[in-house]
Amino acid sequence: MADMTNPEDPKFGLNAVAEAVKQAPGRGLPPVHLWNPEHCGDIDIVIRRDGVWMHEGSPIGRKELVRLFSTVLRKDPDGYHLVTPVEKLKIAVEDLPFRAVSVGREGDDLIFVTDVGDEVRAGEADPIVVETDPTTGEPSPRVHVRRDLWARISRSVFYELVEMAEEVDGRLVVRSGGHGFSLGAVA
Repeated sequence: MADMTNPEDPKFGLNAVAEAVKQAPGRGLPPVHLWNPEHCGDIDIVIRRDGVWMHEGSPIGRKELVRLFSTVLRKDPDGYHLVTPVEKLKIAVEDLPFRAVSVGREGDDLIFVTDVGDEVRAGEADPIVVETDPTTGEPSPRVHVRRDLWARISRSVFYELVEMAEEVDGRLVVRSGGHGFSLGAVA
């Protein structure tokens, strides 16, 4: 049997996560939604509110490694997990797992790019949602990325969306994928 505490054991821990991603075709998105391994415990990985991935209290400095981990991230009813075909490790996420760091137009569609390199075309399947704090009035915008994983839209990207918006019935609205998404009431 493999030793979960041994970081050199390729069947468990971070090595297993890395190996699972290498097996993924195309964009590097393995079918984590189809895998049902046993929960193996928690791993000391935290995705901070600012999007920095931490391991054992230190930032994960290699973007390639963060991208790799992001491809095996899944949200289950009990929280966020890194999932491989043989194990499931719970991690902590302070806000949302991703950040939308840029937006552009392609025809009538809005294309977001996340801090881990995902591209998202906003539309019915991947909506833009803006919740407003009832006390402060501060908007909290996000865009759906995949399978209950969301990206917090950065402040600068949100300002770009506001510039693109049109006023409709007292609300600022952006359009993408044939749908209108409200950014909030016009002040």
